[in-house]
Amino acid sequence: MDRLRATDIKYLKGIGPKRAELLGKNLGIATYRDMIYHFPTSYVDRSTIRRIAEFEGDEMPAVQLKGRFVTFTVQGEGAKTRLVGLFSDGSGTMEVVWFQRIKQLRSIYNTGTEYILFGRPSCFNGRWSMVHPEVDPPGKAVGEGGLRGVYPLTEQLRNRGFSSRTFASAASEILRAAPAIGETLPPHVIARHRLMGLREALCNIHSPSSIAQLDKARLRLKFEELFYLQLDIQRYARRRSAASVGFRFSHIGHFFNNFYTQQLPFPLTGAQKRVIREIRADMGSGRQMNRLLQGDVGSGKTLVALLTMLIALDNGYQACLMAPTEILATQHYETLRSLLAPTGVNVRLLTGSTRAPERRRIDSMLRDGTLHILIGTHAVIEDRVQFKNLGYVVIDEQHRFGVAQRARLWSKNTLAPHVLVMTATPIPRTLAMTVYGDLDVSVIDELPPGRKPIVTLLRYEDNRFATYQGIGRQLRMGRQVYIVYPLISENEKLDLRSLEEGYETIRETFRDYRVAYVHGRMKPEEKEYQMSIFASGEARILVSTTVIEVGVNVPNATTMMIENAERFGLSQLHQLRGRVGRGGEQSYCILMSRRNISGDTRKRLELMTATTDGFAIAEADMQMRGPGDIEGTQQSGIPFELHIANLASDGQIVQMARDAACEILNADPALEAPENLLLRRQLALQASRLQDWSKIS
Repeated sequence: MDRLRATDIKYLKGIGPKRAELLGKNLGIATYRDMIYHFPTSYVDRSTIRRIAEFEGDEMPAVQLKGRFVTFTVQGEGAKTRLVGLFSDGSGTMEVVWFQRIKQLRSIYNTGTEYILFGRPSCFNGRWSMVHPEVDPPGKAVGEGGLRGVYPLTEQLRNRGFSSRTFASAASEILRAAPAIGETLPPHVIARHRLMGLREALCNIHSPSSIAQLDKARLRLKFEELFYLQLDIQRYARRRSAASVGFRFSHIGHFFNNFYTQQLPFPLTGAQKRVIREIRADMGSGRQMNRLLQGDVGSGKTLVALLTMLIALDNGYQACLMAPTEILATQHYETLRSLLAPTGVNVRLLTGSTRAPERRRIDSMLRDGTLHILIGTHAVIEDRVQFKNLGYVVIDEQHRFGVAQRARLWSKNTLAPHVLVMTATPIPRTLAMTVYGDLDVSVIDELPPGRKPIVTLLRYEDNRFATYQGIGRQLRMGRQVYIVYPLISENEKLDLRSLEEGYETIRETFRDYRVAYVHGRMKPEEKEYQMSIFASGEARILVSTTVIEVGVNVPNATTMMIENAERFGLSQLHQLRGRVGRGGEQSYCILMSRRNISGDTRKRLELMTATTDGFAIAEADMQMRGPGDIEGTQQSGIPFELHIANLASDGQIVQMARDAACEILNADPALEAPENLLLRRQLALQASRLQDWSKIS
């Protein structure tokens, strides 16, 4: 494998320097190893012929067709010149389009001759077309191809003549020339889990001899990726746990007891009590706590954070809560200040908008210890902000902070403070095991008593008048309303209602009520003013972009209408929906959509109407869109690059790999046993190109 890593792809037959440069630029393929680890994303049975009349939806997976070209025409001028062939298979017709090598292709292909086409059809304006397909020469046997891989390609590579066949041939050539490929898993791991050998797996992933062999190859390669990922995470987590000395908060005293017995706004749920017990155990262990707290919108995470901050105060330490936006930080400050007003706890807010005199007071009180809890944005990590004794840090919506930003909090004391990371974006279990695999995880899976489930309704443009009537009824009852738009101004390329247009429409429709207006491009002071008149009830309707997704708490707001809901992901829709239902009244979320949407989009919106369970929605979102699109959890951000494993669909293999990694580390924590030396070598090899994970929390 070392020789394959070192051999430049330009030396491979049929590639050469120019094509190698294209591969490097488009796909990052520079060596023989890169090429054989560029795997197909799907497979087509090349013994099967599909019919154009069978196509449905807007886009099809790659298919194989047999038929004849009826006509060829050269269309467009200059850079837009293209060759268009009208292809018929007897059941229907389809356009076939080439943008490169037009003269060459026009001389090769003839009308009336039978060809086999292989490519991905798409439908535009009711007409099917296929761009740069593979075209097999006349007379090729239909069943000759067997299972053929469909490789991820860029448009530039397709235009320059690269195809799935190019990649399959290149991989086969490399594997033929390298009969001895060193194993990357020890024999005891392969035997323990009955895995296919590496060389056999690589051969079958590119050129499967059967579906059964393809499945075994996928299992082997996915397991290996996820195994090393989990081995690295678990090894690091164990090292940190053994080495990270932390403050021992063993005392529960006046601050906690007084608040719990006298000021608690409502009884804690069983889930909140369980989580507080877990956090207390960490705080008293003598090790630095690094815990992820997941809780759906409105589940009471802030109250848990407050109670555990009071434990830090009882032990003579200061606490800090860091939020990603000024709106969210201010919301936390107002909530905590009102809750703590009778207790004597000194709480202050520090943001980029804090005036110089107040900043000086905050700096002074932090240094002398009279400021107990500081709430703020990234301003709290500035070098000038120095605590007397910071012992506990709460980071809300942590995925919005960079690793380096969060790590700067560690320098605020001689020992790293205890850290509680909170998120209201439910994280699917397999993703949490991987992206946050080095953190202990607590989950609040219960809503406070008295909260009514939000009723979610899917409505279309032709229902708009009736929808406005329903909103009017809520307004006449004294309630408030959010109306959310995806855009600030009109975009002619997207059929979306803009915020500006919508604002005028809403003002005209609901003339008796004041309408506030918020978007991300407004100056902070104007945004704060608009938010304040809505929060106070002076404005009864807030027209907004998604800036209200996090950190707005108006219990009197009972209705949210989301325009062009088809343009939002499930997790974002769920976050937006969480802005209502925060009081005791029945609340509603209206998803306004076009009727003409794809089946997958309709399924997504209907799921929103069927459940308010954020974890169920997050799982479905990851299944539909993949882990790379889940907010804050880009797949490229995990410690190893995944070529074939998918955190969205390979949950069982993730668990299998995690169990295998833990079993090995339980027996040999330092991987010093002779049979585990290969594991250490592979981890070192992969870690050589990775970021330092030691500060992630």
